[in-house]
Amino acid sequence: MKLTNYVFSIGSFWRRKIKRFGVYEKVVPVQTTPSRIVPDHIEKPYYVTGQEFTVPKVPEIKDVNQIRGMKRSCKLASNILGQVQHLVKPGISTDDIDKLVHNLTIEAGAYPSPLHYHGFPKSVCTSVNNVAVHGIPDLRLLQDGDIVNVDITVFYKGFHGDCSKTFLIGSVDDRGLELVGVTEECLEIAIRSCAPNVPFSEIGSQIYRHAKKCGLTVLPAFLGHGIGRYFHGPPNIYHIINDYPGYMQSGMTFTIEPVLSHGHENTVILEDGWTVVTDDGSRAAQAEHTVLITENGAEILTK
Repeated sequence: MKLTNYVFSIGSFWRRKIKRFGVYEKVVPVQTTPSRIVPDHIEKPYYVTGQEFTVPKVPEIKDVNQIRGMKRSCKLASNILGQVQHLVKPGISTDDIDKLVHNLTIEAGAYPSPLHYHGFPKSVCTSVNNVAVHGIPDLRLLQDGDIVNVDITVFYKGFHGDCSKTFLIGSVDDRGLELVGVTEECLEIAIRSCAPNVPFSEIGSQIYRHAKKCGLTVLPAFLGHGIGRYFHGPPNIYHIINDYPGYMQSGMTFTIEPVLSHGHENTVILEDGWTVVTDDGSRAAQAEHTVLITENGAEILTK
């Protein structure tokens, strides 16, 4: 679907629904900048180098060395996300966020995992207001009242670490605060449910029930995933009630990353092939951690 058609088709709908969803500006993509350069000395993942690599077909139980590698990459991703918090404010662009994340990643000797992953053109995903996921950083300036999810993944010493947070820009209205707060609660509740021999499907049940109790919608199209030397692999982590097979085991690592909105569950992929927006113009918020299943529960690697 073309972006222009999408904007005009929901224009009158948006004006009718803005009070229901809160007070904010509906975002459409604007001009972006070229992809940033990665120095030759930085180790690059297989999807950039073209090396043969086989992603596991079943959830991987990592050994001590692999877990050590995951902890390093996840700590770096978390540290970079923490530094983003000091930058995000009215008047800066999501391209500024991309520049900061890219530079911090390179300075640490790591590769920004989203860059050139299946053609994604930037080093981080930035999703503002009605953009649900996979927003491409551009030159639009963040405004007072916006919310923006910053989704960071780094490839460091052979392993990917993945996390995201939805930031509040200036004075966000009560509905926006509720959306971000409940999304973070859903992530926390889901992580507390994780332990050996617990079904993967329990994560989605916990998230769905809490979101529904709070009057919010989980967007079902977006899944968590196994992670390691590969960016995405099994298990699939659904954030709604589901019958995905299998049980958590000590040594598994995966992401949990629910996306919630005030509207209904339908989304639209724009013509850039990446940006996903809510089709009713409602805001979306996401929160994400990479977790390690341990003998006693789950350890948050990106905390």
